[in-house]
Amino acid sequence: MSANVGTLNSVSHASEKHPKGLAVLFATEMWERFSFYSMLALFTLYLRDPKEGFGWTAAEATWLYSTYLMFVYLSPLVGGFIADRFTGYRKAVMIGGFFFMAGHATLSIPASWAL
Repeated sequence: MSANVGTLNSVSHASEKHPKGLAVLFATEMWERFSFYSMLALFTLYLRDPKEGFGWTAAEATWLYSTYLMFVYLSPLVGGFIADRFTGYRKAVMIGGFFFMAGHATLSIPASWAL
């Protein structure tokens, strides 16, 4: 019985530390979720708004929205391939973060070429 108690104590102490990469993973996932849920809804409304947006039809806005979603789901596959073959995981996450920032900065430009 005392051997089991010692095993339980050592397991609880070992599980109190988080893995080193968890903070990077959390920050990346947080910004990805922010981009996915908030920006896409506002982006579609902006595309359809005739007064302050582009005044696109529902079909045009949906096409661009769905194309953007395709790249959102495709980019982790491409990033994973690049990380496995060339850059390593840490550099791939940093490059992906820069793409997030560049994409959001580009979408802040009120011109159709930036879309």
